[in-house]
Amino acid sequence: MIDVKGVTKAYDQKIVVNNVCLQLPVGGVTSIIGPNGAGKSTLLSMISRLLPMDAGTVTVDGLDVTKTPSDVLARRLSILRQDNHLGSRLTVRDLVTFGRYPYSKGRPTAEDMEHVRKALDYLNLEDLADRFLDELSGGQRQRAFVAMVLCQDTDYVLLDEPLNNLDLKHAVAMMKLLRRTADQLGKTVVLVLHDINFASCYSDYIVAMKHGQVAYQGTPEEIMRPEIMRHLYEVDVTVQNVNGQHIALYYA
Repeated sequence: MIDVKGVTKAYDQKIVVNNVCLQLPVGGVTSIIGPNGAGKSTLLSMISRLLPMDAGTVTVDGLDVTKTPSDVLARRLSILRQDNHLGSRLTVRDLVTFGRYPYSKGRPTAEDMEHVRKALDYLNLEDLADRFLDELSGGQRQRAFVAMVLCQDTDYVLLDEPLNNLDLKHAVAMMKLLRRTADQLGKTVVLVLHDINFASCYSDYIVAMKHGQVAYQGTPEEIMRPEIMRHLYEVDVTVQNVNGQHIALYYA
C-alpha cells in the first residue's frame, strides 16, 4: 500500500499540495483527476521521490521513500513522467533495457534481457525493437516508454498523464493496456489523467484533487456525479449511464 500522510509542497510561498493524507489501494487502477493546478502531478512526483516534500511522509509497503536506498525503492515502484527527454538516437530495445538498471547496474544479464524480450512482446514492439525513438509515431514512442517502466518489474507503476499527445485511438489503446497490466500482471497502476471519462471507464478507484487537496475519493460510481464534477471543474456536467459506464457530458 502507498500511504501518504500530511504531504505538503510549496513554491515561493504558494502551497501547491496542502497536507494531503491518502491511502492508495493495492491492485487495480487508481486515477488521480482534477483541474489544472490541483497538485496532481506534484503529488505523484513526491510519492515517487522525484520531488522533495516540504512536510509529511510517504511509505510504500512500509518503506519510507525518503530513507529507502534508491535501488531498493526502484524495485518496488516505477514512474513514467510527462517529460521524457532521453536521446532520440536510442533504439526501442536500448530504452526498454534501461528499465533493468536497478538490477543490472548497466550490465544486463541474460535474465535481464529476457525481461526486455517479454516487455517488448507485451507491448507489441518486437518489430520496432531496433528502430530509433525519433523514427516512431507518438503512440509507438509512448508504448516504448511504458515498456521500459514495465520492464522494471515493480509492484507499483505510476504514470503522469500517459495519454498526453495521444489521439483518441492511441489513448484508448493505452488505457486498455494499463487495465490489462493491472488485471493480468497484478500491478498496482496509479495514473494522473485529465480525461474524466477515461478515468471513469478504466479505473477501480478515483482520487479527485482541487486546490492542492483531496476533495473526493471513491469508486467511479461514487465520484462521477454531477454535483461533484461541477464542484471540481466549475462547469455544468450531466452524468449518464452508458452500457454500465458513468459518462460525463459537459458544456459551458
